[in-house]
Amino acid sequence: MPPAALAVHLSIGQAYAWSVFKPPLESALGLSGTESALPFQLGIVMLGLSAAFGGTLVERKGPRWAMSVALVAFSSGFLLAALGAATRQYWLIVLGYGVVGGIGLGIGYISPVSTLIKWFPDRPGMATGLAIMGFGGGALIASPWSQQMLDSFGTDSSGIALAFLVHGLVYAVFMALGVLLVRVPRARDVGGATDRPAGGPASATGVQVSANTALRTPQFWCLWLVLCLNVTAGIGILEKAAPMITDFFADSSTPVSASAAAGFVALLSAANMAGRFGWSTISDLIGRKNVYRLYLGVGALMYLLIVEFGDSSKALFVLCAVVIISFYGGGFATVPAYLKDLFGTYQVGAIHGRLLTAWSLAGVLGPFIVNWVADSQEHAGKHGSGLYGVSFAIMIGLLVVGFIANELIRPVHARHHVTAVRKAESDVDSVSPTSADPTGA
Repeated sequence: MPPAALAVHLSIGQAYAWSVFKPPLESALGLSGTESALPFQLGIVMLGLSAAFGGTLVERKGPRWAMSVALVAFSSGFLLAALGAATRQYWLIVLGYGVVGGIGLGIGYISPVSTLIKWFPDRPGMATGLAIMGFGGGALIASPWSQQMLDSFGTDSSGIALAFLVHGLVYAVFMALGVLLVRVPRARDVGGATDRPAGGPASATGVQVSANTALRTPQFWCLWLVLCLNVTAGIGILEKAAPMITDFFADSSTPVSASAAAGFVALLSAANMAGRFGWSTISDLIGRKNVYRLYLGVGALMYLLIVEFGDSSKALFVLCAVVIISFYGGGFATVPAYLKDLFGTYQVGAIHGRLLTAWSLAGVLGPFIVNWVADSQEHAGKHGSGLYGVSFAIMIGLLVVGFIANELIRPVHARHHVTAVRKAESDVDSVSPTSADPTGA
């Protein structure tokens, strides 16, 4: 299962390398920084919405169906974007990468999460880290690869179109490996004695809350706010990483080149990937609430250091950005385990999908804050690191609010729990153990 999850997540994780395409698109199509961010922003919006609406279908139809849908949508999105770049029709890039590709992002993102929790019921943090770390590491491959293609094909519209086309075809082949490998565990695979698929209503123990009921609890909405604000604070850096580090040190004696900026994006991707597995595994030892205190509290401190001293030292800027992005990735990987602790494994995939609507808002909010403030400051005559001071101060405030929301989370009241009898006849989100396909097909 981990290789199956990685095959899909390393592919769709290309989204974090979007900043490599921003300068060429702005130059080739005459776009502003805010406009060039729109395909990425819309992709994240569609990720959250498709995950929310598709979470129940993933639980019902299995991960193989979900990964197949993700493959078709994500690759088709790149092909549409390639057509848009070739014909200089920006709206086709937005439609392809943002809408169609975003649906592939959402379905592909949630497809292995609940399955891996069922494979590793005693280590939910590690399991979700295995499932999600590939998404954070996708740009580790995509960033230098995309930059190399742009160097080879050119940074005009035809070169960008060819790079998009190669992405769509190669990722289709790679994601197909995940489709072939994935399967749902049987009970005997996780220590049971029967062939019943693990994680069904009858096999769930401890606290169990249905997806519909979870939406009516304050715990869900506090965690929704925590995820939204943590993501907003990180995604603003990721979406604009390459031009941001260039701007910060544009006036220094050693400005950052395009290839070095792409290397910075790859480094952030590595931190994103490592944070997803490392911090989520640590959460199994110190608890979810404690690790989120780290993400939000220390994350705010890192932003403060960048605001005060970031433009005076490349090492300090890179270090703080790496820590922030590791927390960003860790927040994604830890939240399914947090949901499992609060609501049980019964319908954790559907609950996780609905929680990811927080990512939809953050995907708009984070890049909008950073790009809109930078454009405004540029029009006011500022340049370099001065473009980002106000937006980073806003991020600090958002992280403080998220810290408070995390402190308000308590165990779910017993009146929301689903009993063993009620689980068998629960709402439309439930999966019958006799009808579920053990292969996930």
